[in-house]
Amino acid sequence: MMLVHPIASVLAIALVCMVALRGRLRFGIVAAAFATSTLLFADLVFYRFFNDFLTLPVLLLSEHMNDLWESVYELLQPADVLVFADGFALTALACRLRPKLVPWSRLKVISAFALMGATLSANYSMAESVRPELLSRAFDRQIMVRSIGAYNYHLYDAVVSARTGSRKALAREPDFTEASRFFETLPPDGVDPATFGLARGRNVFLISLESLQSFMLDRRIEGREVTPFLNRLRRESFSFENFYHQTAQGKTSDAEFLIDTSLYPLPTGAVFFTHAQNEYHTLPKTLKEHGFTPVAFHANGPSFWNRGRMYDTLGYERFYSVDDFAVDESNRIGWGLSDASFFRQSVTMARGLPEPFFAKLITLTNHYPFELDEANRLVPEYTSKSRTLNRYIPTVRYLDSAVEAFFEAVKREGLYERSMFVLYGDHYGISSKHDKSMAHLLGKERITPFDTIQLQRVPLIIHIPGVDGRVMPTVSGQIDLYPTLLHLLGIVPSDRFYFGRDLFARGRPEFVVFRDGSFATDKLVFTKNACYDKSTGEAVDAATCEPFKRTAIDRLTTSDAIVYGDLFRFDAEPARKL
Repeated sequence: MMLVHPIASVLAIALVCMVALRGRLRFGIVAAAFATSTLLFADLVFYRFFNDFLTLPVLLLSEHMNDLWESVYELLQPADVLVFADGFALTALACRLRPKLVPWSRLKVISAFALMGATLSANYSMAESVRPELLSRAFDRQIMVRSIGAYNYHLYDAVVSARTGSRKALAREPDFTEASRFFETLPPDGVDPATFGLARGRNVFLISLESLQSFMLDRRIEGREVTPFLNRLRRESFSFENFYHQTAQGKTSDAEFLIDTSLYPLPTGAVFFTHAQNEYHTLPKTLKEHGFTPVAFHANGPSFWNRGRMYDTLGYERFYSVDDFAVDESNRIGWGLSDASFFRQSVTMARGLPEPFFAKLITLTNHYPFELDEANRLVPEYTSKSRTLNRYIPTVRYLDSAVEAFFEAVKREGLYERSMFVLYGDHYGISSKHDKSMAHLLGKERITPFDTIQLQRVPLIIHIPGVDGRVMPTVSGQIDLYPTLLHLLGIVPSDRFYFGRDLFARGRPEFVVFRDGSFATDKLVFTKNACYDKSTGEAVDAATCEPFKRTAIDRLTTSDAIVYGDLFRFDAEPARKL
């Protein structure tokens, strides 16, 4: 099958050129070669960083290339020029040959396109045999590209993107009613009175720990702890050891969307960019109704990931962006303002906020390509074949020290005792492209698909000064933070338009769904069309996971319908305090 879809794509492109550009055939073929090579090159670079394929909504983010250029440069390799080898070869050939004009009859045109259609149909039929309902359940782009090819995938993506724009225009109130019925089927959370309102009336610091994965906690490199402060903080807090990130292409912005709305991110692009005009039920809006001042701190520009616009939509009263921070060469690391300086300046600004406040802080230093100068390196680089993994560990150590300094600053400002601190990892830092080096670090022979899912665990630490915490084995994800924070603050939501479940609820289901349709429970993991026993990591009968598969798809499908159709605009009853 891997040989069929390139043939189908090339044949389709060649036939279009031959029919549409008969008089300029050489120009058409060469232009098509360079165009497809450019697309392939973009896919190649994008995949190296995100372990994913480029989509049309992501291309709309091209205005951010100045911010991303340093990372893109790190991903380039000398051999990449070979991607354009066919274009150069065809250019040389076109300069030597003088093609004859092919007399096309109507029969020949029909036959040519019939051949093209038959080839594409055969490609699709073979793909369907591998994964039924491939195009209607496109939750895993990697399987799709392997099945129908990169060029056919991009054609599919273009069609889907065009349909996305029409979904909002075509959505009607009955669609909202149908989505509402889904939420009515969800059992209510069994409120735990022992934890309800534990942080009532306190400020909330919600801290996004850039690219931090759980495998770094309690880890030592050459005898030195990588996260000594977070390790200590976990012992004094509610620490969730089976908490997973659920982000897709929007990465950090997807994590924000999951937490602020308790909806799933989209399968392509970033909601922050593609659907920032929608109406959402959000955590900041709910907290504002209960007297909180919701603000966000992030030392990047308001246009990056469209935060300036999306934060208004989500209900934040103020966004402290890079324009509000003092940034110069003395406090700049990697992508921008160092985490240590970011925290220090943010705490100073937070001191003047009306209380109680809800402050989201997004860190930056532990970001690919994980660059750190010698003066800020507290542990040595790891030694493996992956430069990315090697450099990742010192930046994680730096992040840990910056968080410790943040807590010290909060105490100096007198905010510590009357605040709650929620720290979470936003997404993975080390993709599966580095599996060999990761296996070496973890002492494994290889990284299996089961291991890949387990590596998506990220820290979640909820610290309430004066309250004894404990280790929580609850299987959960970022989508669950919305109701959890309301529970701890003693707030009862007035609606049930969220997918998350309170992490302290009695009898809550042990279930977390990922954007590609994979999922994990307390006993099972399903990914890449395979079912695994969570206690052993061994594959089991696929039927064992079957009862959960439809639930996972229903959740993703309903969430997508809400976002694509902007269905909450039909809700006449906004969230209100009971």
